[in-house]
Amino acid sequence: MASLRDLGLSEYEARAYRALLNTGPTTAKELSRASDVPMGRIYDVLNSIEQYNLVRSQTASRPKKYVAVEPSTALDRLLEDKKRELDEKADQYESIVDDLSDELDAADPVEDQFWTAAVGPEETTDLLLERLAAADDHIVMVAADPVPERDIQAVSEEVLAHLEDALDRGVSVDVLMTREMVSSISEKVGRRYRDTLQARDDFDVRTNDDVTGSFNILDDLEICIQVPNPLSSGEAFGMIDLKDPEFAASVNQEFVPRWEAADPLQF
Repeated sequence: MASLRDLGLSEYEARAYRALLNTGPTTAKELSRASDVPMGRIYDVLNSIEQYNLVRSQTASRPKKYVAVEPSTALDRLLEDKKRELDEKADQYESIVDDLSDELDAADPVEDQFWTAAVGPEETTDLLLERLAAADDHIVMVAADPVPERDIQAVSEEVLAHLEDALDRGVSVDVLMTREMVSSISEKVGRRYRDTLQARDDFDVRTNDDVTGSFNILDDLEICIQVPNPLSSGEAFGMIDLKDPEFAASVNQEFVPRWEAADPLQF
């Protein structure tokens, strides 16, 4: 059950404000009795909720009286305070991430061979997006296996967004697709290719039907290979991510002739 404490008030502050709603204008002593807030704490509590702008005081009266602001106004003010706190926290965390990124990126990269795998459509997409985000220099994408119709638009848009981010940080991107794959791209994604990517010198997309399978070569040292589902044509079963410069070089040797023989794509 929601309470005023969820918006940042202490137990005593919440009691005092609720009691003021029932009592109307009242003194600190009367409010202490009505709210069960100890008399030794009531002035501190009133000062606190007054700083939240949840009460108004009548300083001309003796003794001083307090009245609660309307609940809708009080809740709006508490909500704005929380939003402001969250914005400040977000700024702090972004600054921490920037500092840590510089520190962690300065570490020497590990060149040992390593592989991992993901199974399932969501896990496969997450692994692909993670590795695209890690590219520093060059991305090669070969797409020959269409994604199921229910997923193609969402997945294509996520991949496209990661490619745009990669281009913005100086990574070049080459995409090779079959015509069947091109036909499965949504109009929205195709429009973003036309309007956003095609004019860029560091982005190129071509078509060649003499390719099978879908894979990605990242920075000439890492391969992401999509594993099709043997029981469902065209559906991704999983993905293998292999960091091996020698294997990446051999795959790239097979890719280059097909890339050179491919036709530029006009959306």
